[in-house]
Amino acid sequence: MKLLLALSRAIDALNERVGRVVLWLVLVMALVSSANAVSRYLLSASSNAWLELQWYLFAAVFLLCAGYTLLHNEHIRIDVVSSRLSRRTQVWIDVFGTVFFLLPMSAFILWLSWPVFVNAWVSHEMSSNAGGLIRWPARLLVPAGFCLLTLQGVSELIKRVAFLKGLIPDAVEKHAGPALEPLRVDEGMTK
Repeated sequence: MKLLLALSRAIDALNERVGRVVLWLVLVMALVSSANAVSRYLLSASSNAWLELQWYLFAAVFLLCAGYTLLHNEHIRIDVVSSRLSRRTQVWIDVFGTVFFLLPMSAFILWLSWPVFVNAWVSHEMSSNAGGLIRWPARLLVPAGFCLLTLQGVSELIKRVAFLKGLIPDAVEKHAGPALEPLRVDEGMTK
């Protein structure tokens, strides 16, 4: 289990770094949008490349931050029923949902999207719009984003199982110290 927890820490660190870098694309997106609006309305000059760049940046933020969002447990949930259950039961629900829904879905989309990217790369696919951009960077965002989401799903599964075994504190709760450090025997963990 120590090796799996080390893997989980590495995946968490990867998604944390990617998420922190990609969050800056929101500012870039706002600047591109503003520059495009200014050039269109004040200078009567516009380009489809600017519009497509905005779409690419939005796609990058949405797709590449999915793993980061899962890491921070910020995905939308409907906890009307589960909030009334014990924490261990909630963790079992998370394990079930991860194994039977999240991982199969994200791995399937990753598998389906890779050939689409490869085709765009090999064919040098371009936008059909005049002055548009090349398409392979946008096509690459889908498998990259779902790869990060799949990896984070594996990390979350490892943390939930380690919690159920009493090896780490609840990784979802906010802790002062790192959640993935094993508990000392004298700290005692209620099961």
